[in-house]
Amino acid sequence: MTFKTGIYLNSQHPDTDDAGMHLRHLVTQVKAAEEHGFDSIWAGEHHLTPGFHFFPQLTLLSHLAAFSGDMALGTNLVLLPLHRPVDIAEQVAMIDLACGGRFILTVGQGYRVEEFNAFGAPYEDRLARFVDGIAMLRRLWTETEITHDAGWYRLDRATVRPGPARPGGPPIWIGGTTDRAIRRAGRIGDAFMAAPNVTDAEIRHQLDLFDGARSEAGLARATEAGRMLEVYCHADAAEAHRRAGPHLLTKYAAYASWGLTGSAGEAASAASQAGGEDAFVELARNRFVIGSPDDVIAGLVRQHREVGITHLAMRVAWPGSDPAHALECIELMGREVLPVLRKELENDHG
Repeated sequence: MTFKTGIYLNSQHPDTDDAGMHLRHLVTQVKAAEEHGFDSIWAGEHHLTPGFHFFPQLTLLSHLAAFSGDMALGTNLVLLPLHRPVDIAEQVAMIDLACGGRFILTVGQGYRVEEFNAFGAPYEDRLARFVDGIAMLRRLWTETEITHDAGWYRLDRATVRPGPARPGGPPIWIGGTTDRAIRRAGRIGDAFMAAPNVTDAEIRHQLDLFDGARSEAGLARATEAGRMLEVYCHADAAEAHRRAGPHLLTKYAAYASWGLTGSAGEAASAASQAGGEDAFVELARNRFVIGSPDDVIAGLVRQHREVGITHLAMRVAWPGSDPAHALECIELMGREVLPVLRKELENDHG
């Protein structure tokens, strides 16, 4: 399996900042990622986050597709139970056309009750809506004149046009944090996308659960294994930690306040109850990749060889961090990390 590296864009910013300026920064970062040979760009979804802007995920990716070159575009992730399948099927098909069939749709159930309330989606029905939504996306991308009644929406001879560029539609990756959710993902998804909050050992366990569920269901082993990973690279390792640490602690405290569950939630809660450099070092251990180019190369090699990841969505900026620092990181990794990383791993792939 080849190893791909992507940039997860920080689309969440303090609401006192200029949103238009931040959008221009994201365009600059996408152009830099394309110029320096990254494989993909990614965006996430949340709504009604007090004190912050959060750019709408699919709208943002449709805008950025024009600057993405040959890179893949991915969601990490669409909160599928909040949405009607026809809406997601149409939007994703359009973006897949715009990027030449390189779209990756990662979906999850969601966990913030206030988001479900705002969208008029019953929180207690999120699992049923999630499973039904995945099944209907596949049908809407491959069939015509679909009739279906899910209770919360109804289709009568429905056909989505235009369809996606890729026959059968984009692959559907699934994010999850509990063992039960990960086993389910193995049965209904094309690949697993691991959260950034958990340790390398926990993610190896999650990938084994996913693969085991596929095997039990009579499905072939997944060809991809994704992970969102917190990464920051600087010529001076101490400066890398200084730039990333405060923002990551703040971000993980927010995760805890939002009610994130599973081992990822436990990590977020632990971070929220501590502060300072020692807390960050403990949080980062076997979980993040932050440091000098050599440190980052070693960490990324480990993600592929030991953890089993084939595609990383690397988050190099966080709410409140300096966009210029994100751009510096992308450019430094493009110059000094990716060429060495690819040479180091080329023998692994024959």
